[in-house]
Amino acid sequence: MLDRRLFLTAMGASLTVGALAIAARSMVGTLPASASAASAKPEVTVWKSPTCGCCGGWVDHMRAAGFPVTVHEVEDVEPVKLRLGVPARLQSCHTALVGGYALEGHVPADSVQRLLRERPAAVGLAVPGMPQGSPGMETGVKDPYDVVLFGAAGGDSVFERR
Repeated sequence: MLDRRLFLTAMGASLTVGALAIAARSMVGTLPASASAASAKPEVTVWKSPTCGCCGGWVDHMRAAGFPVTVHEVEDVEPVKLRLGVPARLQSCHTALVGGYALEGHVPADSVQRLLRERPAAVGLAVPGMPQGSPGMETGVKDPYDVVLFGAAGGDSVFERR
């Protein structure tokens, strides 16, 4: 009788371990595979003219910084700018969306990373115009420029000076 109890206990334990192994295996696809997967950057969606080379340079800059990027080439970016709330005074050549924030123009990737880390209450970041030396506008000349936080309750402010 004792051997039978020992046998049944061992079988029960074996079935429990097997069930746990199956449950753990089924969860593998839902958990990050590594720390790098857990810190993956969000996708950047960009709207740009098909003929703009500097916009392509900015896309390359964002990809080099580890952001996955989807590009929509459109003849008129203005409707996207309006939909995302980019003020006319801050507009540039291309518009993007990342993590719920609008990006306008040649915003550096590290500024985007800071924005996503700090998550301020704002619409997004802009680099008005097309300053020389900003990402995608590398010509050997480096003009100083501001990265502007816009759409915040207190109005526009300088997020960073470059």
